[in-house]
Amino acid sequence: MSELITKIKYYRENLGMSQEELGLIVGVRRETISRLEKGKYNPSLKLAMDIAKIFNVKVEDVFEFVD
Repeated sequence: MSELITKIKYYRENLGMSQEELGLIVGVRRETISRLEKGKYNPSLKLAMDIAKIFNVKVEDVFEFVD
């Protein structure tokens, strides 16, 4: 089974942004951002693209599936 690895926390902290702030921008709760950062939640394609756009990077720079 593949595991989702994310760099959301890395990019978010580099911008000085809280989980709450990122959640408000992309339209999800802080808890969703927390679960994403821990690899406990697989985002929709739209959410993944919205998050990558906030960080001005490609989706694959933020999210990666590993075996």
